[in-house]
Amino acid sequence: MHIKNVLRMSGFTLVELVMVIILIGVLSALGIGLSTRSSAFSPLLATQQLASATLLVQQAALAGNPFNTLTISQTGDRLVFDSGVSQFEVTREGATLSYRIAGGSYTNVPDTGFEIEFSPMGRVGGPVARESIDFRISGESQFDLCLSSLGAVYAGICQ
Repeated sequence: MHIKNVLRMSGFTLVELVMVIILIGVLSALGIGLSTRSSAFSPLLATQQLASATLLVQQAALAGNPFNTLTISQTGDRLVFDSGVSQFEVTREGATLSYRIAGGSYTNVPDTGFEIEFSPMGRVGGPVARESIDFRISGESQFDLCLSSLGAVYAGICQ
């Protein structure tokens, strides 16, 4: 008799199973609602694209490639990173990309573009030779990226 009671108590009741199914449905509905409200623009993604494009052009300059200039522009709804060989685009959705040279004041990247040239040694050769450039992507959140005068790219503000 003791064995029958143990077998009868194992498993889930119908009420428990229905409650779990309802709970999973509510959580999935909340998850879908949260994901549709978030915007497609990611400042982190934009800073990573900027860093990638910068490093691509820097490596081309180190290899003696004539494509040693990166042109950055922000059109109506896009951030565009043009390395001469490749072009990266990110939807900006109201965010702005600005820069400052050598600790000056921030200036928005113009529609016509902002050019960064690298020397054959991989250092910043322009717009001002051997000067660090800070980039800031701001919108709902803000991310900073430093391009040091020696060509290193890292998150944060240049020191």
